[in-house]
This record gives sequence, C-alpha cells and structure tokens, in this order.
Amino acid sequence: MQITGKIICGLLGLVLGGPIGLILGIWIGHSFDKGLSQNFEPFSVKADPSNAQAVFFESTFSVMGHLAKADGVVTKYEIETAEQIMRNLGISGDKRQQAIEAFQRGKSEHFSLSQTLEELRLNCARSPSLIQMFIEIQILAATSGGSVSAPEMTILYKIGSAFRIPRLQIERLVEMVIAQQSFHRDQNTGQYTASRGPSIEQAYKVLGIESSASKQEVKRAYRKLMAQHHPDKLVSKGMPEEMIKVATEKSQEIQSAYDMIKKQKGY
Repeated sequence: MQITGKIICGLLGLVLGGPIGLILGIWIGHSFDKGLSQNFEPFSVKADPSNAQAVFFESTFSVMGHLAKADGVVTKYEIETAEQIMRNLGISGDKRQQAIEAFQRGKSEHFSLSQTLEELRLNCARSPSLIQMFIEIQILAATSGGSVSAPEMTILYKIGSAFRIPRLQIERLVEMVIAQQSFHRDQNTGQYTASRGPSIEQAYKVLGIESSASKQEVKRAYRKLMAQHHPDKLVSKGMPEEMIKVATEKSQEIQSAYDMIKKQKGY
C-alpha cells in the first residue's frame, strides 16, 4: 500500500492551508498513491521476437509481390528481380519457398496491403530501424530497374503513410537506396557492381545530407545510419537472421560513402 503521497501532500497542505489544506493535501496524495499502485506490466510487455520475425518475413515478400504488380502485370523481369533479391538476402531452401509463396500472395487481387502493414506495425512499432529496413527493401525491389514508376511510388507512399512517414522522407529514402546501390561491391571481385564508380554526389545522398554539411553533421548522419543498419541490433528487434545479409551490405555501403566524403573533405 502506498502512503508516501498522502504524507507529503498532507504536510504540505497543512503548512500552506491549515486543517483544510491538510484534508485537501491528503486527498491529492491519495490519488497520487493510487496511480503508483497501478499495474503497468501489460504496457511494458514486449512483442514476441519470434512472432515479429515471422511477420517481418511474410510482410517483406508479400508486399514485394504487391509492388511488382503495381503496373498491372508482373513481368518476367520483375520475378527475376525478386529472385535476385532473395539470393542477395541469402535466402535458400525452405525459407526461399516461403518467400516465393508470400510473393505470390502479394500478387493476388485479394491481397490487403493495409491489413498486412497494420500487422507489421503492431509487431514492429517499437523498432523504427526495423520498419525503415522493411521500407528500404521494398525500395530496393522497386528501383531494381534504375527508377521507380508512378504506380510503385504510390504504393511506397501508402507504406510510408501506414507508419506516419512523410512523402518527402520516402522520396529521400528512394534517393538514398539508389545511391547506396552505386556503392555495392561484388562479393567475388570486390569491385563496384555499377557500370561507373560511385560519385561524391551519390556519397552525400547515401548519408542523406547536403555537400555543404559540416564535419559534425557528416559524422552525426553516418553514426545514425550505422546504428539503424547494425545487423545484431536488427536481429534483436525482430529481423529474421536469414535476411541479415542485406543489413550487412548496407552497412558496408554506408561506410564506403562515409570514407569517400572524409577523403574529399580531408578529414
């Protein structure tokens, strides 16, 4: 039983208002003690990590399928792109089959984007970095051809709206993901996969900053992005371990962009 509030408020009321103040203070203190005795455990219970991983996995590939059908018909190229993303994510075996089935469900006319995003929000709402990773993977699928079509952009806006992310921020994420792809290196050769090497302008877009940014601003943006894409942190928040490869690659791309900026600015 809590009585601390009654004592403190009662004494304070007595000093300031005499007997009437004492009564009023005890009443206020009682309300305070009652609030402290509430059981807040239901609000502090964290979502089941394993459930969050399952929801993240299903949502990622079903929404990817929905995005592929944005233009009306899923082309052979879009299917190949989805399979390539699965390979890039390091998904194989049973998990690959699950990803394909989720992708097919996303292509269905009966697929509910809003319901899928709501379930993802309920399971991952406490992990903004996980939500951003989900959106970046969708943008990665949409930009596989080098640009995003108007119907695909509409869906990306809807995804952003579900998580209260402004359109401007979605557009900036698209720029960042496209720029990051310029810093992607082939695992076998170690060379950049883009036909031309990344530019300093793209390096700034990777970090989401202007070329006029100060040294402190550059470091702040770099540290924030590295924290958002840290593989171990993402796994602990609900990202399936089978998909952690993409987070590792993004961390490497961010590091490469940061190194280029440091060299250009002479840090």
